[in-house]
Amino acid sequence: MARSNVFALGEFYHVYNRGTDKRIIFNDIHDQNRFVALLYLANSKKSINVWRHFNEGRTFIEIFSIDRDDLLVDIGAYCLMPNHFHILVKEKVEKGISLFMQKLLTGYSMYFNKRNNRTGSLFQGKSRAEHIKDDRHLRYLFSYIHLNPVKLFDSRWKEKYPLDIEKAKDFLLNFRHSSYLDYTNNDRMEKVILSKEAFPEYFLSKMEFDDFISDWLSYAPS
Repeated sequence: MARSNVFALGEFYHVYNRGTDKRIIFNDIHDQNRFVALLYLANSKKSINVWRHFNEGRTFIEIFSIDRDDLLVDIGAYCLMPNHFHILVKEKVEKGISLFMQKLLTGYSMYFNKRNNRTGSLFQGKSRAEHIKDDRHLRYLFSYIHLNPVKLFDSRWKEKYPLDIEKAKDFLLNFRHSSYLDYTNNDRMEKVILSKEAFPEYFLSKMEFDDFISDWLSYAPS
């Protein structure tokens, strides 16, 4: 990852990475659940024994009731794709993003390698971090990140029209490994991963978010 001193307190960043050689990094729901659980567990100033929590037989849902103490970052959105991920974060404490990403990727790589009897790097080098410099860009990322899975529904949806918007939205509602459901007022335990209050209030209601997504899905390229 980029050196920690490039991150500024209170600033927003789009962080992303993919599997080495573009390999699949989430093979099934167990992999996806582990990474989502780590989004929660790794976001803590204190050292958390991740292996102990999982080895004690805690369920996926029970993980989200573990006390984390102070957070390293504020998370506004995330999405897991088969060979990469996206996270929208705000630097909450000095070096918070760097430490969070180190804990997240190390924890997941150890799990993935052990489960698949492999060694070596899982991710394609250091994670990339894009600094969000203005409000327009930040708002756009809520659509970009949450609409990533539409590529799985229709890989060329940005190139051809018309797109069946309602079917695309139904697909997103059934895609559980992103924060999309947490903005559609779906009351699930994973919502505690997000710190919505740390981000601008772009969507004051489910309807506003739904309209926002519909607008982007219906936007035809020139």
